[in-house]
Amino acid sequence: MNQPTTGAFDLPERLAAKADPALIAADDRHFAEIADTLRRDVAELTARLDQARRSPGGAGQAAMDRDNEVHQLSARLRTLNRFGHDLCLGRIVRADDPEPIYVGRLGLADADGRRLLVDWRSPAAEPFFAATHANPMGLASRRRYRWQRGKVGDYWDEVFTADGLEGHAALDDQSAFIASLGSSRSERMRDVLATIQADQDAIIRAGSRGALVVDGGPGTGKTVVALHRTAHLLYSDPRLGHRKGRVLFVGPHQPYLAYVSDVLPSLGEEGVQTCTLRDLLPEGPGVGPEPDPEVARLKAAAGMVHAIEKAVAVYEEPPAEGRKLSTEWYELWIDPEDWAEAFAAPGPGVPHNEARQQILDELITILLDKNADSFDDEDGISPEVLRRELRRDPELLGALRRAWPILEHTDLVGDLWTVPAYLRLCAPWLDREEIRALQRTDPAAWTLADLPLLDAARRRLGDTDADRRQRAHRARIAAERELMDGVVDHLLKSDDDGEGAVAMLRGADLRDALIDHTEAEPVHPDLLAGPFAHIVVDEAQELTDAEWQMLIARCPSRSFTIVGDRAQARHGFTESWTERLERAGLDRVTITSLTVNYRTPEEVMAEAEPVIRAALPDANVPTSIRRSGLPVHHGARAERDALLDAWLAEHPEGTACVIGDPTFLGGGRVRSLSPELVKGLEFDLVVIVDPESFGDGVEGAVDRYVAMTRATGQLAILR
Repeated sequence: MNQPTTGAFDLPERLAAKADPALIAADDRHFAEIADTLRRDVAELTARLDQARRSPGGAGQAAMDRDNEVHQLSARLRTLNRFGHDLCLGRIVRADDPEPIYVGRLGLADADGRRLLVDWRSPAAEPFFAATHANPMGLASRRRYRWQRGKVGDYWDEVFTADGLEGHAALDDQSAFIASLGSSRSERMRDVLATIQADQDAIIRAGSRGALVVDGGPGTGKTVVALHRTAHLLYSDPRLGHRKGRVLFVGPHQPYLAYVSDVLPSLGEEGVQTCTLRDLLPEGPGVGPEPDPEVARLKAAAGMVHAIEKAVAVYEEPPAEGRKLSTEWYELWIDPEDWAEAFAAPGPGVPHNEARQQILDELITILLDKNADSFDDEDGISPEVLRRELRRDPELLGALRRAWPILEHTDLVGDLWTVPAYLRLCAPWLDREEIRALQRTDPAAWTLADLPLLDAARRRLGDTDADRRQRAHRARIAAERELMDGVVDHLLKSDDDGEGAVAMLRGADLRDALIDHTEAEPVHPDLLAGPFAHIVVDEAQELTDAEWQMLIARCPSRSFTIVGDRAQARHGFTESWTERLERAGLDRVTITSLTVNYRTPEEVMAEAEPVIRAALPDANVPTSIRRSGLPVHHGARAERDALLDAWLAEHPEGTACVIGDPTFLGGGRVRSLSPELVKGLEFDLVVIVDPESFGDGVEGAVDRYVAMTRATGQLAILR
């Protein structure tokens, strides 16, 4: 932990007035209590964790309880070790109570139970973020701290009442939020929890029912809001709290996920799954974009995803002819009606591959019921014996395999792109030219546009190994039952009077209770398969109808936080958010809007705005509220290295990015990225090389606009 040695404040000379003990002594004493409590809690948690790890694991529920305790203790310990004094974000003083309330990343109490910090997500902390001079929410004053290497490097006071001063506030003309915008960027997203503004806080604390859209242009804090909203929902929503429901955070690309990966743990939450759309499928990481725009358009429609249902249904047609089945004792006849009845047995939602065992069981039951009068008890062949033999009968199993084959999702989708008649049957709305355009010679040459169809096929088909595992499980149960029957018979023979507990073993239920029915071969869970109680989607303006189906299938509650900017959609976004999402299948949509650009300087926005309005006149371009004092630099491509060297020498901290120059490899504090991969990121210096090469039309304009608005300090455009 970062523990200061002589007080928590380390204010520079220019802020000497703020170092007055009358202003900070009470805070220093409080921070010392926080440090003492942290040391005590860390020591206690470490001891409890060591004890839990040494305790016997046990079995069943006991093992689960022990593992859960280890997980919870480890998570809490990691969080406390992450912070020292800087666990505290600030303090508020209510107008009706002079005792300060300190707000923290986590709640914290001393050994006597006195509250040292209230969790930032709790109702008591809401005024810290949401109070304004128009609506002070009962506050007299508010103080926010800026922490640097475990010390308070600056702080800002706001007073809401005339009595709030009383010699206890240091006022200046910079709010904490505006001041924080001047700090240098790092590889990780800056922690702006202490400087969340009221408009953003209202979105963070909104409920989770339905789909909430956070619409805003560059620099409005959309991603910040999404991450903090995720942490707040996990803390406050009864459907999600205490790990009752899983949460998925979907970002546009891996550089973005690496950028935000440290934020949720710093807000007190761990365990949220983060991914890109590519990560939802094993085929995803290796695919490239669809080279043909028309093919990409055809595959992006939700109708193509729905065509998967028809593609599977082709393999679920019952045989139209009956067949004779010969066993060691009897000949049985299977009518077409028997096949149809058995095929209808699996309930809705049962994946195709996992339904075959249910069909076999139903088919055997039908046959036994039809031929019940033919069985001769004197032959000693009971229905159960016959059922057991039929489950292993190669003739019956072969007929079922042909009638209801096990299918691979890759084979199913690959057949659509290589067998025109199959595609025409499954997607009858396609015309001849469209079917021809979708055909390709290599069925497994997957692209990004194929992923939604592969995902739909994978979910509809289910586990290709389920049938084998079910048969192995049944065989093990049958062997255990046969062994148990011998044990029970032996016990019954030794019971002279046939009364009492031993006689109860004649019951089939008790015999079954002695057998372990759990799955013999546990399946490793797919952490991204869902279901999730809530999904957060950033840069959502880029998703196609088909891609939305991938996410909706993983969230049955339709509870989403959707973050995006229609003006940053590379392929255009002409509808409203409500129209777009209702077409995708989300019917309870609430729209919120962020219109203030806190990040991008006015100098940059003045040049970026005409770029996007030329292609999208109605673009939601936010209003910038800060100036850098640095004009946009226009120069020659040959200046690139000299410009970067000069900036690095002048700025010992911060990050830079060269956009659009694949010849530049980057390194250290300078990244090299394509226009597509900078979305969602921010840098102190951005150098754009040859922006005209980004393309024409909406796509080119959006790429240029996005690239320009990544700059938080200086922008250079080289041609």
